[in-house]
Amino acid sequence: MKISHNWLKSFIDTTLSPYEISSIFTSIGLEVESLERWESVKGGLKGCVIGKVIHCSKHPNADKLKKTKVDVGSGKILDIVCGAPNVAEGQTVVVATEGTTLYPEGKEITIQRTRIRGEWSEGMICAEDELGLGPSHEGIMVLPGDVPAGTSASEYFQIVSDDVYEIGLTPNRIDAASHLGVARDLAAYLQIKENKPYPLHLPSTSAFKIDNHDEPIQVFIENKEGCFRYAGISLTGITIKESPEWLKNHLKAVGLRPINNVVDVTNYVMYELGQPLHAFDASLIKGKKIIVKTLPRGTSFTTLDGNTHTLDENDLMICDESEGLALAGIFGGLHSGITEKTHRVFLESACFNPVWIR
Repeated sequence: MKISHNWLKSFIDTTLSPYEISSIFTSIGLEVESLERWESVKGGLKGCVIGKVIHCSKHPNADKLKKTKVDVGSGKILDIVCGAPNVAEGQTVVVATEGTTLYPEGKEITIQRTRIRGEWSEGMICAEDELGLGPSHEGIMVLPGDVPAGTSASEYFQIVSDDVYEIGLTPNRIDAASHLGVARDLAAYLQIKENKPYPLHLPSTSAFKIDNHDEPIQVFIENKEGCFRYAGISLTGITIKESPEWLKNHLKAVGLRPINNVVDVTNYVMYELGQPLHAFDASLIKGKKIIVKTLPRGTSFTTLDGNTHTLDENDLMICDESEGLALAGIFGGLHSGITEKTHRVFLESACFNPVWIR
């Protein structure tokens, strides 16, 4: 179980270092198997600064290269040979200075002062993909002109760093399978150790309300042995888009890939509170019914990853009135998944028998 230090601190106020908290976790039965540094951009853009191209001319010994002089602040001017077709005088750019390590496409490169076709180059003017900020390699990254030379690239791009605990949970500690659960244990320890209260900052639900819109979906549990409780809510007026950076960073820190705002929220809630959720495109639920049951042995079912599976008669399924929509508690179906065309969502929160879905 991966636990983000930044995320944990949203629940509890503490000045303890990650190493101190790691020791506490292990002492109270939450064994920390590793503690690793995470950055929203690998390397954190350390050594990268904002520069101003104050001179740009053709390289004397190469048709596709240019010689530039770049002001990187504090009166320091660097000679840099650049091969990007869009480099020009007057631009505001990102410069990787000598000694900087970058990780383009996972490859590690360290910038060194070197001669390129007989001309000294004291750094590199970077493209988006070289910095790890995106996939583009069409040319160097050009920033707005009002960014001062010498500004740290890490500061400008608001690079986030975090410490991530890998906790080896035992089966009897399902209460700690979330950031809230771990924060609760930490608060209890600190209250006893320091003899003062450590209140938890819980998410507010004051703005939540049900308006009984016209998207009623009935729920039927036919297999009560496999599903102890099934709750759901319909959401309308949804726009599928990219999640905000803070949410994406929380997910990436614990090893999850952000997908879109709806799917990301389901994963966020699971890691925050320990309650798995699943989102269906409500417009694709036939008959406006959700039925928890099994299907005949040999039934084919295609999951979100595009793979088709042959079901066993004991596979617990979430179905509408005509077909399977999801393998309960395991994998959603391709047909009912969230896409950019989704505007209505049915959100599932269920308690399945672990024997049936393991």
